[in-house]
Amino acid sequence: MKIVWISYPGGAAAKEVPELLGCAENALGLQEMVRRHGHELVTTSETGPRLDPILADASVVIATPFWPTYITRERLAKMPSVKLLLTAGVGSDHYDLAAAAARGLTVAEITGSNVVSVAEHVVLQILALVRNFVPGYLEVVGGGWDIAKIAARSHDLEDKTVGIVGMGRIGQRVALRLRPFEVTVYYYDNRRLSTAEEELLGARYRALDALLPLCDVISINAPLTPATDRLFDAARLGRMKQGAYLVNTARGRIVDTEALVAALKSGHLAGYAGDVWYPQPAPKDHPWRAMPHHAMTPHVSGTSLEAQRRYADGIRDCLERFFAGKPLDRDYLIVENGKFVSPSYSYAFS
Repeated sequence: MKIVWISYPGGAAAKEVPELLGCAENALGLQEMVRRHGHELVTTSETGPRLDPILADASVVIATPFWPTYITRERLAKMPSVKLLLTAGVGSDHYDLAAAAARGLTVAEITGSNVVSVAEHVVLQILALVRNFVPGYLEVVGGGWDIAKIAARSHDLEDKTVGIVGMGRIGQRVALRLRPFEVTVYYYDNRRLSTAEEELLGARYRALDALLPLCDVISINAPLTPATDRLFDAARLGRMKQGAYLVNTARGRIVDTEALVAALKSGHLAGYAGDVWYPQPAPKDHPWRAMPHHAMTPHVSGTSLEAQRRYADGIRDCLERFFAGKPLDRDYLIVENGKFVSPSYSYAFS
């Protein structure tokens, strides 16, 4: 059986930091286990047409959201042997889930592996925007000392209003981490929390379009589905509060690329941060690289070394169960033998 692992190249860091399990070279630490079961593990960083021959006879594909492999319906049709699609992390929109279900495949991701890492990154990027940190850092790197220029766009986070769009595992942790900052928190989700949960998190529910004009900062923490694809289009960005900040560590396609650039250039939004792009890896001429007042990073929020160990352990568990003919952990499943079983995805594809 051929298992294909597709991820970012680790380069020199792959040898220097063995804990960098998520890179192509270190392959989640799976090489010995796969060999012991009598199977072949092929590793690659290819994402374009040269990947197709590698995938042609694969039974299992493992990919990360950080270096996504777009398994489209057309590409899937060229993979007659594939039975299992795994995501080393959270967020499997790089797989055509409807096509995978139609083929009777199983798709799984390591739910919960990155929730702490991403929630911490969200708070980091909120502060980077509100306190105007990146321009201040660049002022030092450039040899300057223009305090007025930096302070003119710097604010306290305290007493601001923060909106969380998507109140799942990550959104809830963001809310908890914001409580010490004494902010007002509103949230939107398809499922409203109980009164007790809202009290614990210090968050109040608002419908999405009612939430937008209330918030100084909005954090997007929802999965990419047909319902959230370009959810933040020009009209919705226009409903946001003048001078607000938007943070997106969910998926790049939830925000309309050109509409966001226009909102920042016009000054309607004061800043944008996140680590998700579309497509990924982002090309050198991606407009988000050069737009004003951003604090973007590559897709790294969910791949701290601790998160890598968690999703490596989860992938190992999935493979060992698959090799033994046992069902996968239900918490990991998105599609099981062609049937949507994850609440996060099933409503969007039902």
